Amino acid sequence: MAVSRKREFIYGVRDTLPMIVGAIPFGVLFGALATTAGLSVTATMAMSLFVFAGSSQFVAASLIGQGVGVVVIVVTTFFVNLRHALYSASLGPYVKGLPQRWLLPLGFLLTDETYAVVIKRYNDTPDNGLRHWYFLGSAVAMYGNWQVCTAIGIFAGNSLQGMSEWGLEFAMVVTFIGIVVPLITRFPMLVAAVAAIVVALIAKDLPHNLGLIVGSIAGVVTGFVTEQFGESNVSHGESE
Repeated sequence: MAVSRKREFIYGVRDTLPMIVGAIPFGVLFGALATTAGLSVTATMAMSLFVFAGSSQFVAASLIGQGVGVVVIVVTTFFVNLRHALYSASLGPYVKGLPQRWLLPLGFLLTDETYAVVIKRYNDTPDNGLRHWYFLGSAVAMYGNWQVCTAIGIFAGNSLQGMSEWGLEFAMVVTFIGIVVPLITRFPMLVAAVAAIVVALIAKDLPHNLGLIVGSIAGVVTGFVTEQFGESNVSHGESE
């Protein structure tokens, strides 16, 4: 079957549908919580349109509702989204030949869900010169879903009392488990995941959700050290 841009785009949308199902409650919950926290309808939609980073949006909305200062919000959301630097480094070898008109929108639209399906596609299929259309299909599907769900959450949150107590945030946990677990294919990844979980649990009582940031940093550092230690052992063994 001949490969085409349209087919790659459709495949990207198709493979992202299971992730979208998990993200729907997440998006609805954000729209509801953001307006409850005091953001206007315009500000809430603008955040989804121009920030498009679910975890950071939740954290920012929560901190705004607590009356936290701008500096704390910016620093906190920066660290929450720092994982995207790792995603970009991982995808870099596959997209380095693309022009800026592709790299800029794909970089903006990159999410955890899209990364999970796209990196699998890049690893499992030979380069046909059109895989960036698969990337675009996945990213556009997630972006459209997030905007629609945010809008639903805004209006549902205004009409349904206690929506934030329905436990929909559990969908976020399930979605991230579904994303992370299949990607743990090497020992340093496992060590990083365990370190992040343990440290985040220990630091869970820190204010402003800082425990998540501390856990993330611990995971990244532990994974990096484990990777470097393994490489140095291999090099040492080869030299003997």
